[in-house]
Amino acid sequence: MDYSDLPLFKLVGRRMDWLNQRQQVLAQNIANSDTPNYRPRDLKAGNFKALVQNGIGDVQPMRTDEAHMGVGGTVNGDFTARKQKEVYETNLSGNAVVLEEQLLKVGETNMDYQLAANVYNKYIGMFRMALGRSR
Repeated sequence: MDYSDLPLFKLVGRRMDWLNQRQQVLAQNIANSDTPNYRPRDLKAGNFKALVQNGIGDVQPMRTDEAHMGVGGTVNGDFTARKQKEVYETNLSGNAVVLEEQLLKVGETNMDYQLAANVYNKYIGMFRMALGRSR
C-alpha cells in the first residue's frame, strides 16, 4: 500500500517540506549575520483558518447530510522567502540579523518538524496495526 497517496500523508509531507525550506532560510540568515545591509528572511506562515475554510489540497471536508453547508476550493502553498517586516535591531553595518531570534525560530521549526514526523509515524503504525503487520 502506498501511504503517500492518502490526503493526510500529503498534508503532513507538505508541512514537513515547508519546515525544511524554512530551516534553510533561517540557516542563510545565520550565515549572513555579519554581511553588511543584510535583512533576515522568513517564509510566510500558512493561514490555518483559510486552509480549514477552503480545504487543504486533496483533503476536503465531506458533506454527510444535505443540510450541511458545502465547502470547496484549494489553497496553494507559498514557500517564497520574504524579508522580515519587523526588524528589532540593526548594527552599524546595516545588518539586522539577531542571532538569538534566529536561533529561537530554528528551535521552533525543529520542534514543529518533529511533531509532524511523529504524527506521520503514528498513523503509519495505526495502518500497520489495522493490517495486522504490527512492528
